[in-house]
Amino acid sequence: MSFFWVLLSYQPAAHSAAIRASHDPVKDERPITEKEREHWAWKPLSIPDSGFLSPDSFSKPGPAASDEVLIRRITFDLTGLPPTPEEISAFKAERIRNPESGIRNLVSRLLASPRYGEHWAQWWLDLARYAETDGFEHDKDRTHAWKYRDWVITALNNDLPLDEFVRVQIAGDLLGEEMPTGFLFAGPDMPDINNQDLRRHTVLNDITGTIGSVCLGLQLGCAQCHDHPYDPLSQADFYRVRAFFDDTVLTQRDKQLGPFVRPFKEGVPASVVFVRGDHTRPGPAITPGLPRILNGVATDRVALAKALTSRDNVLFLRAMANRLWQQHFGTPLSANPADLGHQGSAPENPALLDWLAAELPRQNFSLKKLHTLLILSKTYQSAARAPRRLTGEMLRDTLLSISGDLSPKNGGESVHLPLPAEISATLLKAHQKKAADAAAQGCRSIYTFARRNVRHPIFDLFDRPDALATCSRRNESTIAPQALLLLNSELSLQSAKKLAARLKADFGSEVPQIVREAILRCFGREPKKADLDAATVFFAKQPDFSLALEDYCLALINANEFIFVD
Repeated sequence: MSFFWVLLSYQPAAHSAAIRASHDPVKDERPITEKEREHWAWKPLSIPDSGFLSPDSFSKPGPAASDEVLIRRITFDLTGLPPTPEEISAFKAERIRNPESGIRNLVSRLLASPRYGEHWAQWWLDLARYAETDGFEHDKDRTHAWKYRDWVITALNNDLPLDEFVRVQIAGDLLGEEMPTGFLFAGPDMPDINNQDLRRHTVLNDITGTIGSVCLGLQLGCAQCHDHPYDPLSQADFYRVRAFFDDTVLTQRDKQLGPFVRPFKEGVPASVVFVRGDHTRPGPAITPGLPRILNGVATDRVALAKALTSRDNVLFLRAMANRLWQQHFGTPLSANPADLGHQGSAPENPALLDWLAAELPRQNFSLKKLHTLLILSKTYQSAARAPRRLTGEMLRDTLLSISGDLSPKNGGESVHLPLPAEISATLLKAHQKKAADAAAQGCRSIYTFARRNVRHPIFDLFDRPDALATCSRRNESTIAPQALLLLNSELSLQSAKKLAARLKADFGSEVPQIVREAILRCFGREPKKADLDAATVFFAKQPDFSLALEDYCLALINANEFIFVD
């Protein structure tokens, strides 16, 4: 079938509307109809009045997972790192003494660890489209961007309430805390562009679209050129929200924005709607305001931040609850966390999503309390869970952990990792940074330098987002280069070699002890008879025990059981 026949035969979704672009989007703005307000995402939360509820109230949990599975699952979920053999042994012993307090104490210990914020910060930085360079052709370094990253880590470790956590990232400069507003300027930018009006227009549009996606779970950015064809978001709605940020962006050629917001008092262009989204076609004046679907009033950026994070904003509550569930269970309750509108999917279990959304204000927006509530449920502890693959960051950190190379670095300027010669040769000379020393390279992945145009191979191959736009759900590809990297990369080979050296130093050539320790470190469980039998046969055939041990460790880190949780 030819391309033209495909176009002619295309039929839009039944609930779509003709794209409306107007010369006066304010005057021609259509009212929101009652039918449009019937969509599930903007209805009030529906919570049964039946006393204490948990995820178990909305499903029938299966049999519980083993203690070994649970500690591996919980430790990876909360810290992004594997449990040590000592931690596994202590947890199993405590579970024998008191099954309930064993899990509760484990969760409390992990949430109190600084490793918690380091892991969960990456979730938020994906949403913030965070990187430490501008992107585009010159991709210049942003020398202070890491300070925003460190603020996110600290805020999460301190359990800053989620509503306040988001609020200060939108208007912190007006609330006595500038650094969090690095969120607004975290996206790509092109300081060297000739047309600075276009640059300012693009940056403001990016900020506005990101706010809509992150805070409302709606594709507000789709309304920058015309009314949204599916959701009750007009072009005027888009520019009302954008008007809150007009005084935050004044551009100057070759001058980077940020690293945080300081509002301009003079020289700020009037807030207008741009006809068809064209920066050369300013239209009617517009005043700051909330999207009409929120039914609220806000006249300044502080009021916007408060309205977006209000306990009465069901879109904010549902969007955040949906993402929290996704991080713990692998899949969100509503399939597209960035779009709760008509183009997204209704939740398969709407009562569960509404309950979790209502728990956010009920728990005073404490993420740590929500983690605890979910993890203590039988639903979370069930053995019937779909396997979840480690992210590139978790995979690298795990390799460093089992080899003993993971450093205790905690904050500060980012560390430049060495890149393969074939990649570094493609970089501009200014980007060919000298790699940090070997000890510094052992830092957690969250502290490595995040260049927008070039990702480290392990991050790139394992689907780290490109930071060009907000990302609420990572892709999970399965491609041959992933296996090749785990088998042949310097990181994998060195990790296997150092793990082998640790095992030999501790256990000599005692195969049963070596196998037990290696499998505990790599898989988080005791070895099975088949593991011991296979290893015994393998080592018996090898002329060089030391080299064989390195190969054995390399085989373990290439196993599915190593790179998947559950």
